[in-house]
Amino acid sequence: MPQKNIKEVAGLPLIAYSIRAAQQFAAAHDAQIELSTEDEEIRRVAATYGLSTEYRRSDDLAGDRIGKVDVIRDLLEYAEKNAGHTYDYVLDLDVTAPLRTQEDLETAFEHFRIQTKALTLFSVNPAHRNPYFNMVEAVGDGLVTLSKRPDKAIFSRQQTPEVYDLNASFYFYRRAFFEEGHRGVILDHRSMVYVMPHPCFDVDTPLIFYF
Repeated sequence: MPQKNIKEVAGLPLIAYSIRAAQQFAAAHDAQIELSTEDEEIRRVAATYGLSTEYRRSDDLAGDRIGKVDVIRDLLEYAEKNAGHTYDYVLDLDVTAPLRTQEDLETAFEHFRIQTKALTLFSVNPAHRNPYFNMVEAVGDGLVTLSKRPDKAIFSRQQTPEVYDLNASFYFYRRAFFEEGHRGVILDHRSMVYVMPHPCFDVDTPLIFYF
C-alpha cells in the first residue's frame, strides 16, 4: 500500500499515532526522536505533528527487501553524531501499530532494563496457531510434518508450550546490539518478549485498514 504511513485512520494519518507515542515516551525518558524515511510527503506530514528531521534514508536502505537493523543503525549513527554522545537504548516504533499504549512501553522498558543479559525486546500477542500442535511444513513429495517436534506426544493445545506472534508494534534494543555488528538477525537467545494484555495488530493491508 503506497504511502500507507500517512493514510488516514479515525481522523488522523497513521504516522501521527506513533509520533504522539514517541513524544510522550521521550518526555519521560529524556530521549531524542528521529524519523527514517526517503519519502518527502511522509516527512511533510510528520512535521505537521511535531516531528521534523534533516535525515533522509539513502536509496540503498530503501525498498521492501531491506531489513530494519541496517536502517536503524544508520539513523542511530546520524543521531549520535548530531547529539555528540551515544545513547543507551533504541526504541523502534512501527508506524503501522497505532494500538500500543504508554503503559505497554513503560512496562516493557522496565522489564528490559532489569534483565541486563537481554539485548532486544519485542512486543507480542499470544499466537492463534501453535507449531507444536496445528502448524505443519512441507518435507517434500507432497508430505508434511509438524513444524515443531515436541519431546513427548501432545494431544491437546493446552499441553503445548506457549508461543507468540510478533505484532510489529515496538522493539527495544540495547546500544550493545549495534556495537556487536548484528546484520539483520534480531531474534536470538538474548531476546525478550512483552506480551500485550490487549489486541494489537499490524495495520498493513487494505482489509485491516477497513476494519
